[in-house]
Amino acid sequence: MIGGVAGGLAEYSGIDPLLWRVGFVALAFAGGSGILVYLLLWLLMPADGRGAGSPAAAHDRLGRRRRPVEPRSPVPRITIAGLLIVVGVLVLLTRVGALSLGAHSYLGAALLVVGLGLVAAAFTGGRRARGGLIALGVVLTLAATASSAAPHWRGGQGVGDRTFRPVTAADVRPVYSGAVGDMTVDLTGVDLTAVHQPIPTRIDHRLGDLSVRVPQSADVRVSVDNGVGNVDLFGGESATNGIYPGTGSASWTGDGRAEFVITISSDLGDVEVSRG
Repeated sequence: MIGGVAGGLAEYSGIDPLLWRVGFVALAFAGGSGILVYLLLWLLMPADGRGAGSPAAAHDRLGRRRRPVEPRSPVPRITIAGLLIVVGVLVLLTRVGALSLGAHSYLGAALLVVGLGLVAAAFTGGRRARGGLIALGVVLTLAATASSAAPHWRGGQGVGDRTFRPVTAADVRPVYSGAVGDMTVDLTGVDLTAVHQPIPTRIDHRLGDLSVRVPQSADVRVSVDNGVGNVDLFGGESATNGIYPGTGSASWTGDGRAEFVITISSDLGDVEVSRG
């Protein structure tokens, strides 16, 4: 809405400008790339100085009369709606059922829907029914390729749901990093018997829900910097950063010294720290 980029893309592709705006907002939260892309398009896209009722609107630069504008094809809108429905159903099956899917599965299903939309667009009329779908297909293909290669990047900490379960203090990583997807860091299996100094760890997560679980007996110092989403520290959504004493009769419980020092940075998604 600031520079008319979404409106221009809608005019070119036939896809509703609201969907383009939602995409830019989502990319803005995913590392800020949406802001950069929007600014580049604002600079590079040609301006449309023709008013709807002006004589130039009906003629080209050589004075020739323009052909009547065809109505927009409904195929892109139907395809986007079908894409959202399919992805939503897969998410629902993952959440409530035994189905376990990674990011590549969602992207593959989305590509299938876009492919069907392109087939339908080939047999229907309407203005620019295929340009937007082709662009969306290219983006999804690149994302699917990146998702397939993600296990080879930074030890598989790029895209997709991840779970980490260290069993000793030495196994706890100094930094856990994630880009897109839900992340679980389960520290309940760490043996604290021989731990004589705090175990520090930092969790940097960009997009998705984050769950951190600690032992019942551990005193924990937590610091959370969250962008968009709820923060739940040991059952208190209005809780603040600080030390949370453990429970039980262990010698290290409630001694005022934290067994874990956890620093969390999350851009978009809910953050929960609980005891196992």
